[in-house]
Amino acid sequence: MKINSWLSAFRLRTLPLALSCIGMGSFLAAYSGEFDSTIFMLCVLTTVFLQILSNLANDYGDFINGADHAERDGPSRAVQSGAISIHSMRYAVIVFVILSFVSGISLLYVSFGWHWNSILFFLGLGVLSILAAITYTAGRKPYGYAGLGDISVLLFFGLIGVVGSSYLFIKEINFSFILPAMSCGLFSVAVLNVNNIRDINSDEKAGKLSIPVRIGREKAVYYHWGLILGGLLSAVIFTHLNFQSVYQWMFLLFIPLFIKNAIGVANNSEAEKLDPYLKQMAIITLLFVIVFGVGLLIS
Repeated sequence: MKINSWLSAFRLRTLPLALSCIGMGSFLAAYSGEFDSTIFMLCVLTTVFLQILSNLANDYGDFINGADHAERDGPSRAVQSGAISIHSMRYAVIVFVILSFVSGISLLYVSFGWHWNSILFFLGLGVLSILAAITYTAGRKPYGYAGLGDISVLLFFGLIGVVGSSYLFIKEINFSFILPAMSCGLFSVAVLNVNNIRDINSDEKAGKLSIPVRIGREKAVYYHWGLILGGLLSAVIFTHLNFQSVYQWMFLLFIPLFIKNAIGVANNSEAEKLDPYLKQMAIITLLFVIVFGVGLLIS
């Protein structure tokens, strides 16, 4: 059925990761006493649209640039498999650009009213997010093929996603929020890293110079450990600097799950065996955010 093909192309399994940075920013706003349910819902809606846009643009761009081909190690994509035509995918990308823009404008109006300086600044960030989603694998010089995807994820799923979403609530920048933002960003990069380790052979053939392609699988596994440890360390430092209650340390309960994920990535080289660890890392990240946030609120 066509609807199943579109749902597959949307890659709904990536949404928990996309919502992690919004969740973290919202928890930090609530911790500051500035939570607003309408702003939260519009944040979620805009994030969902942007993530689906990114996934569709990635499907389209990887097919155009040759990363999605018959010998690709990961799961088949919609355009590659012929389930969705390239024309229909191009049209869907345009539709989600419009949806993201409309939802984003609504979010900015609810948050700032007619305060044009704030609106224009965040509108610029929104346009940048849309361009980043599209040009990751699409366009003449997709930056994902130059190995810059990790930096983009760290920025948009970490610093911009968390600090930016918290600003929508509290209307000021709290620089200490950079630490939990780094946690979200580094864990999100870890998800991308598992994806790139899985696809290392097909990406190398297509000329997609991801970090694992550049440094090799063995060093990419060490890189994965570093991302996880960096994310945990950022959360530990923030909690230490803002300590009020032992409940704030509840997120440490997830250390065994992070370790299990890293060991699984290290011990499995086949694409089909690595794929579950990609999903696992995304879910662990979302659960980490929820427990971290709850610990702040009950402290």
